Amino acid sequence: MTYSGLRKSVFPFRVTPARSWILVLVLVLVARTTAGQNLTALVSPPASSRVVLTPEIAVDEAVQNNLSLFAEQLNLSVADAEMITARLRPNPVFSFSADHLDLLGSHFSPANGGGPAEYAWRIDLPIERGHKREYRIEHARLARDVAEAQLLDTVRKLVLDVRQAVVDVLLAKARLELARDNLVTLEQVVNLNAVRVNAGAVAPLELTRSKVAMLQFNSNVKRAELELATAKTHLQNLLGRKPSDAFDIVGLLQSQPTRVDLPDLENAALAFRPDLKVLDRAQALSQSDLKLQIAQGKSDFLVGTEYRRDQGVNGKYNSLGFFFSVPLPILNRNQGEIARVTAEQEKITRQLRALKADVLADVKRSYQELENSRELLENIERELLKPAEQARDTVAYTYRAGAATLMEFLDAQRAYNETMQSYYEAQAAYRRAVNQVNAVTGKEVMQ
Repeated sequence: MTYSGLRKSVFPFRVTPARSWILVLVLVLVARTTAGQNLTALVSPPASSRVVLTPEIAVDEAVQNNLSLFAEQLNLSVADAEMITARLRPNPVFSFSADHLDLLGSHFSPANGGGPAEYAWRIDLPIERGHKREYRIEHARLARDVAEAQLLDTVRKLVLDVRQAVVDVLLAKARLELARDNLVTLEQVVNLNAVRVNAGAVAPLELTRSKVAMLQFNSNVKRAELELATAKTHLQNLLGRKPSDAFDIVGLLQSQPTRVDLPDLENAALAFRPDLKVLDRAQALSQSDLKLQIAQGKSDFLVGTEYRRDQGVNGKYNSLGFFFSVPLPILNRNQGEIARVTAEQEKITRQLRALKADVLADVKRSYQELENSRELLENIERELLKPAEQARDTVAYTYRAGAATLMEFLDAQRAYNETMQSYYEAQAAYRRAVNQVNAVTGKEVMQ
């Protein structure tokens, strides 16, 4: 029910000749209040500078601007750098030597047979065996796949946080609107009682009680404004916005409850959850690492060539030599790293099995929360909303007609407020449950 319709249903009462002048005074007061509100709206600055966001736009903005996500994206740059390193080949080794130089005054001659001085230029080239380079490239590629899956999982968690924060903002806005409507209702009651006191129809104590109740509802408004500001601050941080940025979230807290099947959710979670893909790719990465470590256990060849020039007293000559060397894999065959990777493979296998069990448990728990929140929401809509509204309207009508006490009116108003609060919280709980189901499955299975 809109506020204009609500006001029409709350305030009508039969006008008797004795109360006609009271009605005139009430209408004048209401007119003055409305005129003051209109004047305030005219002189207040426009809110065009405030950015209005929908829940979908808020999610997109968070994915683009969230600071934590920026840090996670750098892992892809690190993985790309490792890809460059994996493709590199070993550098050739150049060496130069000058030997048997007559720097100590021996004076090489035919008599002492010293020398001759030798100069050598040599180049050695390592030759990798066991397909080490191919395995390094494969390992780096799989490491990048793991980083991509981790980024997707971070996005999944961020989207869940943003959507839950949006629900908190919408819930706070609904509570604030309800509190303001209640305050307006109490203000009108205070104005009516002021007219009645001046006319001698009620005691001044009635006016005092209504003012106290109005102050209580005013405190509720302030509390709701603080809750809204807190919810917006949390959402602002997730969006990566500056504290000075003004924004608002528009959307409906209410959503149409739908039904889903638990087996479908479990299958979707096993197929689309990014954290499961992280371990799947980590398992493939571990297998690639095992191949690489086995290849590292194979000795590499080192081949080289050398040009040597001798300058002796009996003549000068040039020579060319070739070299080949290989470590003997007798003691170190990289046994430790091979054992480490083998143990890590078993560890990842058990982690994957445990994570699948946790995922299925999360799906089941989220499904139960969804069903419970849906049933609660439907029960409130079916059994509480209309009776609470009718009771509030009836008591409000009889109070303004003078047939009910102020305490009865306030009790009916508070009962209606509690019902609406429960209704808003049930709507928010259902929206949160829907967001949680989408997050635990890794797919948009519900809207």
